[in-house]
Amino acid sequence: MSTGVITKELLSLRDDKVADFTSRTIPNIDREKILGIKTPELKAIAKKYLGSDEGDEFLKEVPHKYFEEDQVHVFMLSLIKDFDRCISETERFLPLIDNWATCDQFNPKVFAGHKDEIREYALKWMKSDKTYEVRFGILNLMRYFLKEDFDINLVGRVVEVKSEEYYINMMIAWYLATALAYRYDDILPILAEKRLDPWIHNKTIRKACESFRITPEQKTELKLLVIKTK
Repeated sequence: MSTGVITKELLSLRDDKVADFTSRTIPNIDREKILGIKTPELKAIAKKYLGSDEGDEFLKEVPHKYFEEDQVHVFMLSLIKDFDRCISETERFLPLIDNWATCDQFNPKVFAGHKDEIREYALKWMKSDKTYEVRFGILNLMRYFLKEDFDINLVGRVVEVKSEEYYINMMIAWYLATALAYRYDDILPILAEKRLDPWIHNKTIRKACESFRITPEQKTELKLLVIKTK
């Protein structure tokens, strides 16, 4: 449990109104774990302490007690410029992530220059039995392999993921909806052939239809593919 300088600074910034709002958006986290600090403040703290003795000590003091400590942790890791250190720290902390917000805001910039390595790590994370490792794996495939580095085989690997976990299935739908925006003709057959769980299938269509990147004509076509459920 963290008890150092960073934690004390976070405690000094707690705001119950912000915490109440945050708690409603992350229902699986106990309200007592949420201090209520806005993201820009957390990012500023991460930047302030990265590379300092206090920051290095903070990264070692896991698991953390508070949600905002986890946020500062991933914001610090996201700023690390050395890939080997960043991926090592990622591997150490990723199994401890317990909510969608920390997972989704974990975005190391150095990953963009190491796509071959990240592809393999992502595929490994997707085989985990931990919800947010799987989600993080799919998230990184979405970030790096839907544009110029598109690979239909990676789409297939995402489609193969089977889970009862809401936050994994929602990530699959988000990934496929984003894929439709960039590679509509490549992704449409997955829906036309009904290769997905009905919930993921329909959620993908819904999210795609909310996107400004999907044309009105495409949205009309997608809506015809909605699976009627009881």
